[in-house]
Amino acid sequence: MKRLSRPRWMPIDPYILLLLGTVGLAALLPARGTGADVASGASTGAIAFLFFLYGARLSTREAMDGVRHWRLHVTVLACTFVVFPLLGLASRGLVPVFLTDPLYQGLLFLTLVPSTIQSSIAFTSIARGNVPAAICAGSFSSLVGIVFTPLLAAALLGGSGGGFSADSVMEIVLQLLVPFVAGQLLRRWIGGFVARHKKVLGLVDRGSILLVVYTAFSEGMVRGIWHQVSPVRLAGLLAVEAVLLAVMLLLTWYGAKGLGFGRQDRIAIQFAGSKKSLAAGLPMASVLFGAHASLAVLPLMLFHQMQLMVCAVIAKRRSRDPEALPSEEQAAPARTAVGTGGRSR
Repeated sequence: MKRLSRPRWMPIDPYILLLLGTVGLAALLPARGTGADVASGASTGAIAFLFFLYGARLSTREAMDGVRHWRLHVTVLACTFVVFPLLGLASRGLVPVFLTDPLYQGLLFLTLVPSTIQSSIAFTSIARGNVPAAICAGSFSSLVGIVFTPLLAAALLGGSGGGFSADSVMEIVLQLLVPFVAGQLLRRWIGGFVARHKKVLGLVDRGSILLVVYTAFSEGMVRGIWHQVSPVRLAGLLAVEAVLLAVMLLLTWYGAKGLGFGRQDRIAIQFAGSKKSLAAGLPMASVLFGAHASLAVLPLMLFHQMQLMVCAVIAKRRSRDPEALPSEEQAAPARTAVGTGGRSR
């Protein structure tokens, strides 16, 4: 008998399991009192260090080299910071039938987060799309999101973002922008070190985000925020996010075709323009929402896993499209068939 195994087309990101485990730990053993103060201070330092690493990693020269394909990048940015937020605002009509107001705020925040880099590149590569364009588009989105996401949150969420206020603008500048700029300025000297220790620093990245999640969900547990989410509301949130993802996947694919982009560019636009970054969104939510961050990041966490699973299926199917194969690979089966047919007569 064959061993049961997980289908390759349905990946479950191990990191998501770690995130869920961290949420479970916060539910069972939330940080309280002095422990909460220590966790909060460590989380603040972790966020600053995370964005310092973002600045140190992002190659300004590589980003500028991709400017020549400006139509593609503008299209991805428009999907990420215009179309997504408009759909988020439209979902306001789903309150209170499908969503509670806090869940709607989290969903709206999700639509303001920049696109992913790693998964966009990976799926574009699998689907035989324009990988360099995906690299530049993801990098541009992350860079623009450092400024645009807090500004859009200020405009669209206002005071409803829990702890978000004018003081939070300074927190954003000090915790996100200043470390990012410092990383860019020091990249000349530390860029090589960061590149050589990419795997180790990647673990630091993910560990920092786990700490942010633990701190946010601990505070939510202490304040009793999680009692506001029922299974019915959770199911409603998943349904809304499934529709949101489907709309963006269709819009980026057929919209790019209408704009005259070729197949490889359309693949890059679809994967870079339809996804949201968990790594960038979690630290920002911690700064913007404060004690309400646990509910604010729930829609983003669910959407992140959903987009990975769905985009993995799409990428595999795109890779098998006849037009995705190089001409010699398409001709090989035909030559084999002809040769076999000649010998059989």
